[in-house]
Amino acid sequence: MNPVVRWFHQLGSPPYFDRFAARWAPWAYALGVLVMAYGIWAALFQVPADYQQGDSFRILYIHVPSAWMSLFVFGLMAVYAAISLIWRIKLCEILAMACAPIGAAFTVITLATGSIWGKPMWGTWWDWDPRLTSELILLFLYLGIIGLYNAIDDRRAAARAAGLLAIVGVVLLPIIRYSVVWWNSLHQGQTIRLMGESSIDGSMVPPLIAMLVGTKLWFVGSLLMRARTDNLRRESGKAWVATLVEGKR
Repeated sequence: MNPVVRWFHQLGSPPYFDRFAARWAPWAYALGVLVMAYGIWAALFQVPADYQQGDSFRILYIHVPSAWMSLFVFGLMAVYAAISLIWRIKLCEILAMACAPIGAAFTVITLATGSIWGKPMWGTWWDWDPRLTSELILLFLYLGIIGLYNAIDDRRAAARAAGLLAIVGVVLLPIIRYSVVWWNSLHQGQTIRLMGESSIDGSMVPPLIAMLVGTKLWFVGSLLMRARTDNLRRESGKAWVATLVEGKR
């Protein structure tokens, strides 16, 4: 068997995944913190003030990565949910449901920082702008998935029902992504491109990339830890979990 295929098969084993998550989650957390610390430091002390917005623009280094992560996590959750529904892979059910609280947190940060940024720029904390409104709907979808998963006692049935909602909800992602193109709104258009030339000063891009990488590393650590907890809860009656608990005493 191909080594990569064999590794994926092994990863689907609950004991193997537990060891994998326990080993790599702390590394992902640590690297994420270090990279984000550099990104925030550079954003505050190396990047010049914006010629129009002054220093208030610096909130974009939290707002933009959080917004991108809110979409990325939902898309990944839908992929895991689809795999779990088609191939009945329990680990993908666990990973899909572990994505939901993390994605919801990124969405809350996006909405909060957007409101803080919008107040001095637009003169209001909130406007029913297409981008803002669709992002709020995304938060409701996340909360709906979390609520549905916790409302059903059977974990596998709960994951399948919540996963189906995630798959249906993925149609919202392109609406959020292209809302500033399709509709005339207060929200500014795309000014940052990781591929191609951005319309912001070049010195502003490296800290943003650091924040994007850092948030993804933090997400990996959070995903592994949440999935490991759910995995242990589901497998609590198995001998390998009892052995693990005994080994820590």
